[in-house]
Amino acid sequence: MEARLETSTGKRRLPLRGLTSGMQGPLIGLILLCAFLALATDTFLSLRNILNVMDQITVLGVMAVGMTLVILIGGIDLSVGSVLALSGMVMGFLANYHGWPFGLAIAAALVVSALCGFASGLMVTRLRMPAFIATLAMMSIARGIASIITDGEQIIGFPDWFSNLAIIRHFGFLTVTVGAMIAITIIVWIILEFRPAGRALYAIGGSAEVARLAGINVKSATLWVYTLCALLAGLAGVILSARLDSAQPSSGIGYELDTIAAVVIGGASLSGGVGRIGGTIVGVLIIGFLRNGLNLMGVSPFVQQVIIGLVIAIAVAADTLRRRGAP
Repeated sequence: MEARLETSTGKRRLPLRGLTSGMQGPLIGLILLCAFLALATDTFLSLRNILNVMDQITVLGVMAVGMTLVILIGGIDLSVGSVLALSGMVMGFLANYHGWPFGLAIAAALVVSALCGFASGLMVTRLRMPAFIATLAMMSIARGIASIITDGEQIIGFPDWFSNLAIIRHFGFLTVTVGAMIAITIIVWIILEFRPAGRALYAIGGSAEVARLAGINVKSATLWVYTLCALLAGLAGVILSARLDSAQPSSGIGYELDTIAAVVIGGASLSGGVGRIGGTIVGVLIIGFLRNGLNLMGVSPFVQQVIIGLVIAIAVAADTLRRRGAP
């Protein structure tokens, strides 16, 4: 399927590919994985286990939605795990140490997270630093600040209503945190599929120079994409704090790799311009179900790392072969 973007220069149109492609393979993989785990374990398909998996993937799901936008424009963000930790620490520090109203502390944490992404975006767009280097620097900065806040100590003891956001199942199955992930996914899906801003991201990922000549403000779009990615990472930090009833400066270590892996497993291309939110969610589910199933089977956590690494390698190899075979 090919979509076209009307440009501000007249009737000239920019073809955009990849809006609907690349999702079938991951979906088939998810179905086969679930079938295998259902046969290999007695409890995998139980309602309780499925609901537990949904709770467990919420943090990864929210972060992966933001990472999808970054990868679509051909970028990368290695700082999301550190921003997650910084968000939780800022929230806990302001609420527990300075007596801020908890809702205001959450808002402040999200603002700080967004500022981290804004800074990364400025380094990429204004200083023309490679995204890998810019976000690697931000990863170190955010992690350092998160540790400085309490000298490396965790913050525990949040209000009951906050922890209940990740515990109480409304209608018998839906927690507020899972609902937030679903709502964010739908909103971003609508933007990417039906709004000019979403089509512009595909254009930038296809060719930033062609997109610029077509009238798209590439620098502005890149800036808000990195800002939104960090904002969602900060929200993931709030969600994780609700689940753990604590905030820790060491939270989120390695999460950036899982987040990127989920997007790539879902069919997105690291070269940009190809990917869908639906595919990303499938990738998140594959990682979530795979880890859950391996735990149910009693597989060692060290072996799990090897297996997940192999899955990531296969997904990237499939992306490379797909691009080589593309016309």
